[in-house]
Amino acid sequence: MHERRIPEWLRHAPVPSVRDFGILAGLEAVVRGTLISVFPLIMYRALGDAGLVSASYFAVGILSLLAGLMIPALIRLVPRRWAYSLGALMFIASAGFAIEGSPASVLAALALNTVAAVTTFICFNAYVLDYISRVALGQCETSRMFYSALGWTAGPVAGVLLLEVCPPAPFLISAAAALLMLAAFWWMRMGNGKQIARARGPASSPLAYVPRFLAQPRLVAGWLFAVIRSAGWWIYVVYLPIFAIEKGLGEELGGILLSVTNAALFSAPLLQRWVQRHSIRLAVQTGFLGVTGCFGAAAQAQGWPPAAIALGWTAGPVAGSAALILLDICAGLPFLMAVKPSERTEMSAVYSSYRDISGILTPGVAWLVLLAAPVAGIFAAGAAATAAAVLLAGNLHPRLGRRKPAPAPGENPVPAE
Repeated sequence: MHERRIPEWLRHAPVPSVRDFGILAGLEAVVRGTLISVFPLIMYRALGDAGLVSASYFAVGILSLLAGLMIPALIRLVPRRWAYSLGALMFIASAGFAIEGSPASVLAALALNTVAAVTTFICFNAYVLDYISRVALGQCETSRMFYSALGWTAGPVAGVLLLEVCPPAPFLISAAAALLMLAAFWWMRMGNGKQIARARGPASSPLAYVPRFLAQPRLVAGWLFAVIRSAGWWIYVVYLPIFAIEKGLGEELGGILLSVTNAALFSAPLLQRWVQRHSIRLAVQTGFLGVTGCFGAAAQAQGWPPAAIALGWTAGPVAGSAALILLDICAGLPFLMAVKPSERTEMSAVYSSYRDISGILTPGVAWLVLLAAPVAGIFAAGAAATAAAVLLAGNLHPRLGRRKPAPAPGENPVPAE
């Protein structure tokens, strides 16, 4: 009798929509974007040496990789809603440690922030796969990028400017955004995802698919594209601000340039149309070639820091940012198009390791470079890696991603490459 008086939205929680996931992604962009340019600065202030900063990021990268491997096991023991909530709370705890300011607290803040990002990333993607149909995944990704653009554009410059005016301010903003993200998550009532029928056998470990992954050159090439692209972002985010500080160009410069870079996210629909009109091979080669030119020019002009900064972005941030955004759009497609439908889940788990691998390799290689060269040497190493990616992309099929013309009457239709 009393059940009739309960509102329908309380008895049956509404299914999360594409817009709901976009809002969550936008709030997380504020949480992380506000601090993405601040962490290299406070790390450099606390440790006082670019080599130590690289070593610290290297150690945190290993921690992130281990955490990513442990999250699926954690979700089997803890309901997914609590795992996501734990990630949001770690963002808040990270901000608190960063405000304290000692070297140990700053390292703890970076570690907590990194593990929180991994935790929420895995849970977020699991919810997307639960509630968003395959035909709407592209729309969901577009919504995620649209809602995230503002946080990644305004966050970096706001963070570094507020760090000078009121040092605790960027961390308080990040913590407040994390709290708001947690509140929005619970208000959306996502629960633990869809209930799944009991499996007929034990779940396959992604590690069991590594030999099959290595036996398929297209999958390996797609994974390498993702690793090198991610390494390019690492160089821009971490080592460009350190280079600016060492050359007396100011702590704010890195955050300002990163904000201008991320503003190119608003051009993603236009870049997507360009990719659709051309082949994926041309798009991937163009993106990596643009980044190679930026890094190579910056390494050559290191004697005059303003020129190095300008050439690092090819006479301005637009060209360099467009190249990396273009790679964000197209560099993962060779992998996704080569995956067999029966192996998508396991191969996706293998593919997702590119973030952690790049987070380990980039600071590790940078640490070795800094033993024999200045920070500008990292730009040269990045140029060499992206140049290798240009050559590797030459092995892709020239018609990959292009629609084949409609068959003549009486002919069998042929699918796109």
